[in-house]
Amino acid sequence: MNAISQAQRAYSSASAPIRTARGTEYDAIARITYQLKTAAAKGADDFSALVDAIQSNNKMWQIFAVDVADKNNSLPKELKAQIFYLAEFTRQHTSKVLARQANVTPLLDINLAILRGLRTGTE
Repeated sequence: MNAISQAQRAYSSASAPIRTARGTEYDAIARITYQLKTAAAKGADDFSALVDAIQSNNKMWQIFAVDVADKNNSLPKELKAQIFYLAEFTRQHTSKVLARQANVTPLLDINLAILRGLRTGTE
């Protein structure tokens, strides 16, 4: 590799778009929702994939709960309460899915609703 190609590679990332917090959240939720949907479609044939996807989803919602519980979080109080409630619902429903007492549809529905909100909301 010559010096010119190395320089081009080094500076090519500078032309990449700047990511917003909303865009980063959207991408994370979309990636985990896709993983969850794909694993759910496999059904009982690959329960370990579903477990991995559900655990990733639950971890994401735990992060959201911790974030909205932070006193420095500037979201409106009502929105923080709603997000915290969804995180708690997700935690409880995840336990039911892992015990094979419920399906993942409500988890997917929640994530898709959040994605719609992030896509149409303003920063």
